[in-house]
Amino acid sequence: MRPRICILFFVLLIATAVKPVPAAQARTKVTVTTGSFSEREAAMFVGQDQGFFRRYGLELTFVHVRSGPIGMAALAAGESQLHEGSVTGAVLGSAAEGTDLVFVAGLINKLIGNIMASPAIKAPSDLKGKVIGVTSVSGGGWIFTMLALDYWGLDPKRDSITFRVLGDESIRSQAVLNGAVAAAHLGYTFAAPLKSRGFTNLADLAQLPIPFQSTGMMTKRSFINSSPDVVEKVLRGVVDSMAFIAQPENKAAVLKSLAKGLRLPNVEQAVEGYESLPMLYDRRIYPTVEGVRNVIRLLGLTNERIRRLKAEDLVDDRFARKLEKEGLF
Repeated sequence: MRPRICILFFVLLIATAVKPVPAAQARTKVTVTTGSFSEREAAMFVGQDQGFFRRYGLELTFVHVRSGPIGMAALAAGESQLHEGSVTGAVLGSAAEGTDLVFVAGLINKLIGNIMASPAIKAPSDLKGKVIGVTSVSGGGWIFTMLALDYWGLDPKRDSITFRVLGDESIRSQAVLNGAVAAAHLGYTFAAPLKSRGFTNLADLAQLPIPFQSTGMMTKRSFINSSPDVVEKVLRGVVDSMAFIAQPENKAAVLKSLAKGLRLPNVEQAVEGYESLPMLYDRRIYPTVEGVRNVIRLLGLTNERIRRLKAEDLVDDRFARKLEKEGLF
């Protein structure tokens, strides 16, 4: 074989043996909003930091918005695909106005957090005539507080209890600390410093038998119809994250994600929130119809359109059923 022919043969052999490496498949971009700012968001914080959503081909952006109504507006406009939060006035109001809203998962299916009050307040009845801090009227913290007051037999109108709109938990905890309000609902992370200073914990709401869809994942039925795979992948990432959080050997990583997500100056301040997670998260991520119905009952007393809503229409557990059938929880 002539030298020139040998070289040509060798080049052709290499060309056929070495195949070009395909470009990495682009991830699907998805935006999830939340109006909450507490340890309840741990699954999302950890899921992002540990790459659990990327594992399923998602480029997930988790956005903290100022309030539930902003989250609902973003969802209705298609600027976000899912919203993580509680069943609130904003959620039910959006559904009553025609948004095809539905809960596809329930991460926490009960009331949680503490009603923290000034040291002078010793019992729920002492809240009569006082001011309570909330993020917004009809928002999650307000709903938590209203359900607790209802359980204690207190009525804001009759008992002259007023609400002051302040902001997120970090702001509300400071308001209780400096006496700007008499009490506020706080998650375990932000309640801890007040407890250490002798402020009154009127209740750990998780211990009260009050049905509630506390932290759930919601989206629009139209998005489920067009992109069921995206919804399923988000929930797979959440389930993986919750499993990671449940393992004691991952404590350092979870604390780091909590401190980062809640913008705490050091991980030690995230310990109280971390230690509350085992009693909060429900690995069987079914949304709770009864928890949604309880808030419809509360808000329906003064809003006829909300009163006409059916809790069953606002819950879709098909993804939870599929994941459980696969043995993921």
